[in-house]
Amino acid sequence: MTGGKPRPRWRFLVSPRWLAWHAFAVAAAWGMLWLGDWQFHRAESGNALSWAYTFEWPIFVIFGVVFWAKTIVDEWRHKGATDRRPARPASGDVVELPARAHTAAAVDDDAAADPELAAYNAYLARLNSRQAR
Repeated sequence: MTGGKPRPRWRFLVSPRWLAWHAFAVAAAWGMLWLGDWQFHRAESGNALSWAYTFEWPIFVIFGVVFWAKTIVDEWRHKGATDRRPARPASGDVVELPARAHTAAAVDDDAAADPELAAYNAYLARLNSRQAR
């Protein structure tokens, strides 16, 4: 949008694509609850196996609702992440490196105090020099 207020982040939830997904999620949840009710009536009439399905279908509804909610949250984060992304430097810009580069020759203060750590760092430095050759 040019000028005016920026669009709210939640607006993607009312797009036609998302409205179709919401309708599908509601219909699927309703269908699974109906199947659970159907299995419950079968179990009451003497079908012992239907007792397991009576409790299984509502669990499927819970999984579906959790998945649906996680999908919405992921999409929400994805939409918001584009707004907070730092600008990329132009191709001609010089990128500044940190003052102290991490190399095999750099020794931490902890390594000097710990001989085992110093020996391990020396081992890694030897491996790195072999790899460089």
